[in-house]
Amino acid sequence: MRDGQAGASRPGSTAVDRDGDGDGAAGAVPSMVAAYRHDVHKLRGRTHADAAAEFRGVPVNENVPLHADADAALLSRPRGKPEQTVPAHDSPRRLPLLDGELDCVAGEVEDVGDAVYDLVRIGDAEALHAAWVDADVPALFSESRYYPFTSAKYHTLLVAALLDNYRAGHDFADLFLAVSEHGPGSDPKVVPHRTVVTTPSFAVHVTAEPERPAARIGDVPTRCFADVWARLPTVPFDVDGKRCWRVLDAQLRRVRSWSTALQYVEAFMAALADDAPGCGPPVAGWSV
Repeated sequence: MRDGQAGASRPGSTAVDRDGDGDGAAGAVPSMVAAYRHDVHKLRGRTHADAAAEFRGVPVNENVPLHADADAALLSRPRGKPEQTVPAHDSPRRLPLLDGELDCVAGEVEDVGDAVYDLVRIGDAEALHAAWVDADVPALFSESRYYPFTSAKYHTLLVAALLDNYRAGHDFADLFLAVSEHGPGSDPKVVPHRTVVTTPSFAVHVTAEPERPAARIGDVPTRCFADVWARLPTVPFDVDGKRCWRVLDAQLRRVRSWSTALQYVEAFMAALADDAPGCGPPVAGWSV
């Protein structure tokens, strides 16, 4: 059972209703809403120290209770003092694993600030989850300029998934990586806050209550995506059927950072849709 202890508060941060039901202190932001807004400063190229309490009048950069933010960070980044892993890339922008994937998205965004505002001004937690799952702009940024292959988008979705499970009384050790399949033209199985990736043929979930093929994540949060993916009893595509699925499965068995791996799934599937006959988008960052 979670102990309910929250992390240290950021100076000037908005109060967060840790139960998320709106019955906390007056003006408190529901905790599930705060989870999706807690790293807006990263989408603006700012550090924690420079994080503003509001963005265009919307409370942002709040603290996330129950250690969900810290635990999600450990799923994608190592403990301890960060070190620059790509010296030539000192930027908040994410480095892609697929050639051209980042530039393509960036070229379609005329105003990042407007796009971020349209995303974070949503006040309903489930609607926020749906918007983040489909969002492009957060994928332009990394969790940290020290680890540029990580994804701010998927860090945020992982924070929300962990927090929702923790609020339900589960410990980290109770959690599973689960996958679900759906047919062409069918809607994916989406569980509010616990679905972290949707694609045209499958979805990925982080939950303590799996109803589909699943693998237990582990006792403590660490960069272990590749290990967990390899433990799935079945993967949501036919690796024997086409080369593209063998490439995707092989990469997911190598990428240890959770936000990097989830972003890779999104990017790979988008590239696959653009190159369906060849079924093999260009692959880089083979052992990230």
